[in-house]
Amino acid sequence: MKKDLLSISDLTRDEIYRILETADAMREIGTRPIKKVPTLRGKTVVNLFYEPSTRTRTSFEIAEKRLSADTLNIAVSASSVQKGETLADTAMNIEAMSPDMIVIRHASSGACHLLSRICKSRIINAGDGMHEHPTQALLDAYTIRQHKPTIEGLKVAIVGDLLHSRVLRSNVLLLTKLGADVWVCGPPTLVPRGMQQLGVTVSTSVEAAIDRADVIMMLRIQQERMQGAYFPSLREYFSLFGMTSARVALAKPDVIIMHPGPMNRGVEIASDVADGPHSVILEQVANGVAVRMAVLYLLAGGVEDEVAA
Repeated sequence: MKKDLLSISDLTRDEIYRILETADAMREIGTRPIKKVPTLRGKTVVNLFYEPSTRTRTSFEIAEKRLSADTLNIAVSASSVQKGETLADTAMNIEAMSPDMIVIRHASSGACHLLSRICKSRIINAGDGMHEHPTQALLDAYTIRQHKPTIEGLKVAIVGDLLHSRVLRSNVLLLTKLGADVWVCGPPTLVPRGMQQLGVTVSTSVEAAIDRADVIMMLRIQQERMQGAYFPSLREYFSLFGMTSARVALAKPDVIIMHPGPMNRGVEIASDVADGPHSVILEQVANGVAVRMAVLYLLAGGVEDEVAA
């Protein structure tokens, strides 16, 4: 792997599979009575989150502690950022303390690339603006592999706010790289221009998108990023694009339903679907720890055979 994990496009197919296979060993650690190995003992990881996060931040912190790393969480709301300090200055000050890795989430696309250029520390992108969220795509692929023999040839429907979703971009890059048949669906106002150029099928009909689908991935309506009226109302959005039991019946009988969270119940997805037999949403959360352990371990220069130590 390269020094940093900034984008799925930086990873080859072999590197993606290496991360997913390493995550299997990391998942086993989570089943032990003492969920800790000394793999990253002596390493310092800084979690620098400029945006609110529950799943991703908690997942990275648990992953770091299970690998015995020293973890520092920087609360941006209580830092010098509030006094006007730039991202670059914050990064250089952190870098002066010689951390080994920095995990960053930032509202600006490309923020992690800036850190990569100015920091010797390894940088992990935990979500940058509307650009990418690579570890989410990796944990999604890991979850799919637990339920399907292979990703190649699967019909994967991604439905929701396509325009503002960094999860969409990372998943499209990863799933098409692994040979899936990816369909994306949302209101015309929430479909980015040029999506077809990424090798996906674009539809504004949710029924067409999920017809005979193996995997349905719902995306959150990101109202905090919307400055205009992209659709008339949340009620109308749900009636046209929300995932209901009736719509799930159009997919394959063994379809799995995914959502990166946080969910807006009754907007993107009905509660009986979110909590139903096809849902793997909580599995995604659990798998996030194993996948992020694998990423941290491999970026630190680990070799798979050493994991069971």
